[in-house]
Amino acid sequence: MPESAPTAPVRRPGSDFTLLSKRIKAAGLLARRPGYYLTRTSLVLSGYVLAWAAFARVGDSWWNLATAAALAFVFGQVALLAHDVAHLQVFRRRATSARAGRLLGNLGIGMGYGWWQDKHSRHHANPNHEDLDPDVRPDILLWSAGQARRAQGWLPRLVGRRQAYLFFPLLALEGFNLHAAGLRSLADRTLRRRRTEALLLLGHLALYAGALFLTLPAGKAVAFLLVHQCLFGLYLGSVFAPNHKGMPLLAGKDRPDFLRRQVLTSRNVRGGRLTDLMLGGLNYQIEHHLFPQMPTPHLRRAQDIVRAYCRDARVPHAETGLLASYREALRSLHAAGEPLRHPDS
Repeated sequence: MPESAPTAPVRRPGSDFTLLSKRIKAAGLLARRPGYYLTRTSLVLSGYVLAWAAFARVGDSWWNLATAAALAFVFGQVALLAHDVAHLQVFRRRATSARAGRLLGNLGIGMGYGWWQDKHSRHHANPNHEDLDPDVRPDILLWSAGQARRAQGWLPRLVGRRQAYLFFPLLALEGFNLHAAGLRSLADRTLRRRRTEALLLLGHLALYAGALFLTLPAGKAVAFLLVHQCLFGLYLGSVFAPNHKGMPLLAGKDRPDFLRRQVLTSRNVRGGRLTDLMLGGLNYQIEHHLFPQMPTPHLRRAQDIVRAYCRDARVPHAETGLLASYREALRSLHAAGEPLRHPDS
């Protein structure tokens, strides 16, 4: 897998995207869908309430671990809804979107909305750019052979050798990571509405811990927490992993025009309505990155227009099945760790 995407010369920067944007607008695909989001929000919040009601109803029983699994899926759906809110797909006004995002993220699932929105915005601006995209900066996982050769510390060097095998187990920790990152962000004085973020985030943690430890004995409460948070992290990580992992990386001055920057680093996932539901529409990652404010139900129709346009412009439009996308991501991770497995080669 190459470490950087080809940067073919573009005679008129931005012109390709302008022409595509006109076609998308002419098809009415940027129009808002309030009815869709009212229905989706109602279903997600109903599922949230029902899951917690089931938890209270089952009570002191190991059967509540099944509720933990169901609640992991519901938390994932809340996160996906917060994602659409952040992209102004649901509400026109940023202030309204931010308030809704904090309620869904901080209070609903314990995810620091302000921290996540800032991180996600930087990802959208420069996807898969090693220097500019926080999602591919080296941490425990290393995304390129160059990062592996420059890796510092024993943990990334140890994990990097076998990171393809450890990828999905590490995703199970993503729920805990989201909570920890949200709490750490509260120390950042530049965080907008920091007191509100703190109140809602700490409120979620207090209500969550209180519900578990007041309803269940300590052992069952800890088991519930582990099952719920690990499955939540695994689900959410599995939704985002197919989108860019294993696609070309950019570095340094590699910065193609907007159309190519978004398309060449993204991957679509084939599937039907079930795939749309499980991945929250992010299986149309290319179209989402080109038009982040496009309502989720329009992405399927937009895909046909974008695919045909890319074919005419000779821009690769990557699309694969879900399992194949995971194989590509794991293959790329394994290749990135090669310098750590064979440092002298």
